[in-house]
Amino acid sequence: MERRYLLAADVGGTRSTFALAAMGPSPGIVVQRAYASQEFKSLDDIVADFISRPEVAAHHAGIAGACFSVAGPVANNACTLTNLGWKSDGAALAREFRLPEVRLVNDFSAAGMGIEALTPADFETLQAGQPVERGTRLVIGAGTGLGVGVLTWQGDGYHAHASEAGHADFAPVDELQDQLLAHLRRTFGRVSYERIVSGPGLMRISGFLQEAGAGIPSKALLDAFNKRSDAAELIAEFGLAKLDPLAVRALDLFATVYGAFAGNMALATLARGGTYISGGIAPKIVAKLRDGTFVRAFNNKGRFGALLENIPVHVVLNPQVGLHGALLEAARLSEVTK
Repeated sequence: MERRYLLAADVGGTRSTFALAAMGPSPGIVVQRAYASQEFKSLDDIVADFISRPEVAAHHAGIAGACFSVAGPVANNACTLTNLGWKSDGAALAREFRLPEVRLVNDFSAAGMGIEALTPADFETLQAGQPVERGTRLVIGAGTGLGVGVLTWQGDGYHAHASEAGHADFAPVDELQDQLLAHLRRTFGRVSYERIVSGPGLMRISGFLQEAGAGIPSKALLDAFNKRSDAAELIAEFGLAKLDPLAVRALDLFATVYGAFAGNMALATLARGGTYISGGIAPKIVAKLRDGTFVRAFNNKGRFGALLENIPVHVVLNPQVGLHGALLEAARLSEVTK
């Protein structure tokens, strides 16, 4: 009997990771490749590149299920990716690439599902709390954008629910954040949390602080900007290493707003099963997240502070959590369609 395989992808605004895995109790990845999303015009173009590779094409006939995690709202198995503008349709992808079925899922639904595939070493606990067995779980992550997913227990396990809460209105909690909101309104009009809690958001915070008279980038940081294009990553690096006072302040404000937003979402969902901070940024700034800034903002909810203190908060260190979730969904899909 020919071996059966799963096709999965985690498609984000910056990076898209594709994998072919052998089916089994725990899908084993046999081929994996990462792509720079901005270098392609559509999801179809990346799929075409991946499945045409000899090591994948040799197993094409054995693909039993396919699931792609996509950074945007999914309806009727179709999606427009928020920060890329790509329009994708699962049924059309299945027809074009001769696949039995392609399921599109929101990226943070996939991240939520992927938590089940991780080990304790894949997490950094910021707040132990008092976890409730089978309680609602919340997954939040900043990267190119700001994603949110919710997981509820439904008898046989956790089921993921998509959310676009990262686009909710930014709510300042002090005078400095009031000024940040006014600053961003001049550019965007309406200001969502994603405008701040994201890679581009960290750069906006730095620009705001300069305008507010909090300082200017050091010569070392300016020199680094001239050598590398990833400005947000540089601000984070210099802030973590305390090499630039402006970067330190920017990273502190970023972590504060991030924590406040996560606390808002934990209140909205009563995430007694835990809040999981995922996405591309959190693992890179985990030293900042563990210094107390994030958790203080998370718990700073007035009369409900004690409730928040009982909610576990974990950083997901494994960058492939969304890919694992897509693989698990592809496996479920293959069982339904076989």
